[in-house]
Amino acid sequence: YPDYRGKGCVDESGFVYAIGEKFAPGPSACPCLCTEEGPLCIQPECPRLHPRCIHVDTTQCCPQCKERKNYCEFRGKTYQTLEEFMVSPCEKCRCEANGEVLCTVSACPQTECVDPVYEPDQCCPICKNGPNCFAETTVIPAGREVKTDECTICHCTYEEGTWRIERQAMCTRHECK
Repeated sequence: YPDYRGKGCVDESGFVYAIGEKFAPGPSACPCLCTEEGPLCIQPECPRLHPRCIHVDTTQCCPQCKERKNYCEFRGKTYQTLEEFMVSPCEKCRCEANGEVLCTVSACPQTECVDPVYEPDQCCPICKNGPNCFAETTVIPAGREVKTDECTICHCTYEEGTWRIERQAMCTRHECK
């Protein structure tokens, strides 16, 4: 074989290129310029691959995404893109387009009672006994005057529709016989 050193460049299959010629050294490589010092290969600025790419084609100079992931994995389960799901009675999540799961926790409104109860499968506590407040340590219903002893009448300052409840009742003591 003649000596080609300094007279050209060789690709991976053994083909020789003259100085000044552009060539691809391999099947997926970017084009190079054959110079006297050897191949001058400059990696072009390739577009970034999509973050959810699961199948990349590397047969061209710039890698290309052939298949994107269209689901999220969260706590061992798979969800479709933009699917919303509950992970607990209080926590709602969504599979975002970028493959991440975003969750929000419900904010519970202030209860209109001093003895709220947590029910299974419900996020926020509920007032099973209706609106009420404390008269000392006794729970009394809102909106009614309650005689707590012979001399004391108490009532919860309760505004219907606003659910503004004072936790302690307003009590007035009377002259006792």
